[in-house]
Amino acid sequence: MHHHVEGNDVERNGNPPAQIAPYEQTLDAPSVNTLAEDPSSDGSGPRVHFVEGSGPGLSCETRAVLRSRLRATALLLYAGFTAFWIWWTVEIFFRGAAAPNWVLYAAQIVVGVVLGVLGLGMCRKCDIPIWSLRLQETLIFGLPAAFFVLMQVIKMPSCADTYHYIPNPVPPWLMLIFLYALFIPNSWKRAALVIGAMSIAPVAVSMVMWLTNRICHDTLAAQPGFFIEEILMMSLAGVSSVVGVHTIGTLRREAFKAKQLGQYNLRHLIGVGGMGEVYLAEHRLMKRPCAIKLIRPDKAGDPKILARFEREVKASAKLSHWNSIEIFDYGHADDGTFYYVMEFLPGMNLQELVKRYGTLSPARVVHLLTQTCDALAEAHGAELVHRDIKPANIFAAQRGGLYDVAKLLDFGLVKPLSSIEQTHLTQEGSITGSPLYMSPEQTTGETAPDARSDIYSLGAVAYFLLTGQPPFDYPQPIKVLLAHSSEEPKAPSEINPEISADLDAVVLKCLAKEPADRYQDVLELRDALLACNIAGQWSREDAQAWWLSNEETASAAAEMESDELREVAAQHA
Repeated sequence: MHHHVEGNDVERNGNPPAQIAPYEQTLDAPSVNTLAEDPSSDGSGPRVHFVEGSGPGLSCETRAVLRSRLRATALLLYAGFTAFWIWWTVEIFFRGAAAPNWVLYAAQIVVGVVLGVLGLGMCRKCDIPIWSLRLQETLIFGLPAAFFVLMQVIKMPSCADTYHYIPNPVPPWLMLIFLYALFIPNSWKRAALVIGAMSIAPVAVSMVMWLTNRICHDTLAAQPGFFIEEILMMSLAGVSSVVGVHTIGTLRREAFKAKQLGQYNLRHLIGVGGMGEVYLAEHRLMKRPCAIKLIRPDKAGDPKILARFEREVKASAKLSHWNSIEIFDYGHADDGTFYYVMEFLPGMNLQELVKRYGTLSPARVVHLLTQTCDALAEAHGAELVHRDIKPANIFAAQRGGLYDVAKLLDFGLVKPLSSIEQTHLTQEGSITGSPLYMSPEQTTGETAPDARSDIYSLGAVAYFLLTGQPPFDYPQPIKVLLAHSSEEPKAPSEINPEISADLDAVVLKCLAKEPADRYQDVLELRDALLACNIAGQWSREDAQAWWLSNEETASAAAEMESDELREVAAQHA
């Protein structure tokens, strides 16, 4: 099942807010397309916490990074071991090179095969436990390290006996050290232990061979700079690698601190759009899932945008109806970022519902829209006009064990009926709303929209839910705007014969050009919907049965779309 949140033209789970045409998006706001990084630590300023873990440690997200890095490292090492094995085999069997040490030859095959199995067999999307990841990390780096020790033990006396010279064993160890430093997310202290062991290993083996093997002892006596060169190279590699790990860790913590927000732990980005970014979150103490919407600091510098954002929050926070989105909290971060916290809704908005499953049954449309009327009645009673009612802003949610609970979202264009001080928030003569669903008075700007404007938009939404298309569906936005003010729409029943005459009449009355010819308030519209013959034929049991039968498909689609959004976010990180 989809999980959605309220937001102003916010893309939810990767879907753009305009599913039918690009001009369905709300006008009057610049687009915010900045995607956030995956966060990770604590600190001051606007901050973000993962739900798992209290810092940039091994949260679910960090484990995913470790898993992908281990897989890449295993495959790189596998490729390296395979390439050297092929070269070695060609030299022995095709170019007549001297027979190798077969123990070393066999060990190289074993290590290469194990690395290949680890790399190719590692699940790309599984949430692997940390103990399993650490075990694989030990194998991926421990097996090559053991092979390098074996190679040094075998080759040092062999080279000393054959060539009276011992080559520096450092190069393969340098490769292993830098792979570890670059690929494995770590604290610098843990990295210092592992890298320190790798740095000491070749020096220790050389010392042991010097002390226990006469040929090596005599040969190294003729190479006085051998140990100095080996110690300097390994020390420099070890120190620089640990410093690099510490630097990378510091950058991760700084990025984490920059994305924290007070008492809320953010799991991941779930939407971006015209007024900001939306994150799935959880309150640190109450463990309540929620969604946080924010404007980044670079956007908060525009007084018009910030004023509109704050107006959206304050207007929504005044509403307490069951069918309106609930606002839990809002405020400013230290750097000026404005944010608010709202309920997290499992379900799907009506735009997506129709796109994925087709038109809704007339009884279901009545069931959802009567609830929307209830939410609008409270808003209109507080002298608030929504001005941006569209299918994407009405949500069919699961709440309190019930299905198809309508939730009215996004009061980003809400405007007090009697307020004059707010008029500067939209430029004079500008159009606010979504062209496919806006009222004639919104398109012309000749009269100020009032509650009857929302009724027109609600009628246009009903038209879309019943027929699968808006009342006017021209490819050019200007033709859509002109049609709202000058053309009569087809009766919905001409497109969908299942629509009854009484429901047909209700929708067409909502779409009257003159506000005086429409229903004069939403409760009147609600009564008209309930007076239709099909009213009450979509029950709670019907809603539950529908969602449960479609839950698997919806969940799979939501997961796929969420993965796509995360991939896009990662590309912008």
